[in-house]
Amino acid sequence: MQKLPLARLCALSCIAPIVALPGMAKADFLSDSSVTLDMRNFYFNRDFRQDNAAQSKREEWAQGFMFNAKSGYTEGPIGFGVDLYAALGVKLDSSDARAGTGLLPNAFGNSGPDEYSDVSGVFKTKVSKTELKVGGFMPKSPVLLSSDARLLPPIFNGATVVSRDIDNVLIDAGQFRSVNYRNSSGNHDDFLTGNYSASSDRFDYASAAYTISPQLTAAFWRAELKDVYQQNYYNLLATQKLGSWTLGGNVGYFDSSQVGAQRAGKIDNGLTSVLLSANLGAHTWRVGYQDNSGSSPFPYLQDADPNVANVVQILDFTRAQERSWQVRYDVNMAGYGIPGLTFLARYLRGDGFEVAGSNAKEWERNLDVSYVVQSGPLKNVGVRWRNAMVRSDAAGELDENRLIVSYTIAFK
Repeated sequence: MQKLPLARLCALSCIAPIVALPGMAKADFLSDSSVTLDMRNFYFNRDFRQDNAAQSKREEWAQGFMFNAKSGYTEGPIGFGVDLYAALGVKLDSSDARAGTGLLPNAFGNSGPDEYSDVSGVFKTKVSKTELKVGGFMPKSPVLLSSDARLLPPIFNGATVVSRDIDNVLIDAGQFRSVNYRNSSGNHDDFLTGNYSASSDRFDYASAAYTISPQLTAAFWRAELKDVYQQNYYNLLATQKLGSWTLGGNVGYFDSSQVGAQRAGKIDNGLTSVLLSANLGAHTWRVGYQDNSGSSPFPYLQDADPNVANVVQILDFTRAQERSWQVRYDVNMAGYGIPGLTFLARYLRGDGFEVAGSNAKEWERNLDVSYVVQSGPLKNVGVRWRNAMVRSDAAGELDENRLIVSYTIAFK
């Protein structure tokens, strides 16, 4: 994709609310539309604490702009619509010695570009309760979960079909052929594989979810990264009221293996993921368990998060043979008279895997505090502090802080 200077992005955000396709200015097309500009100021600091670290720390600061314009559908038996997306990332501070946070292109530091950008969109059509979309996406599915953990999200380019025409059944299928990575200005034909040194130019998936009752949903997903891996995912999602408590459970199993030309070699992984929750008023407690069976680590796409219980700020606990546990506590301070303030604390521990032929273990501790201003001239300004500590026989010793200031302008 082409570079998009800041002036052009601002101009687009000003004129796009009044742009519509000729002949499509019907009631639903306009009344169901939305136009927003998201701004994100991101400071990232990761300290490498071990004595033999190749880099003492990674520290960068950047500003992001994300413009979204989404239309409704035109009237008639076949509806048409269009979504527009433009994003710009601007370097505020970096250096050759501190680069590599993922906020900015590659690991160039001062020698890298001062900005990067993306322009994308989606053409969509709808018949009854079935939607076909073609363009750039930020998928949120168990087999492809686009990560929004840095300045800008990645964009996966392709086509999707989602249907709700059958009562209580959701069908979702698609194919992606290129990706604009989260710190890149250009589309890339090859999808890189997390945990493996392999790539491919096509990712396919299909799924069906059945709502058994308002409290219970079962789903099956099938995914394939051409010539690298194939993956089946089975999932049960349940909720239950018990007096003043709300109980929840998310149980999933991934079965992954090599496929086609086997560019990553043999893949043998079965991952069990369990996340249980209990909510009472302002408080939520969670317990997670994750188990990687087989001789291989879990495969997924780079710049996508594994959709498993124990993927957190730094680690994902998806090494071959690794077992991990999680305990987490969240509190929403609105229940104590401070609306907009939330807090979470989380601890995870993994073991059972090997490093250089020896038994190994790792742990991570997270603290996360967020506040959104509720009124006054700074209303809707959000401030988030994310702190993590990692001690790992595989990843080393890390201390990390992320400070994110965000604000959204809704034009419509």
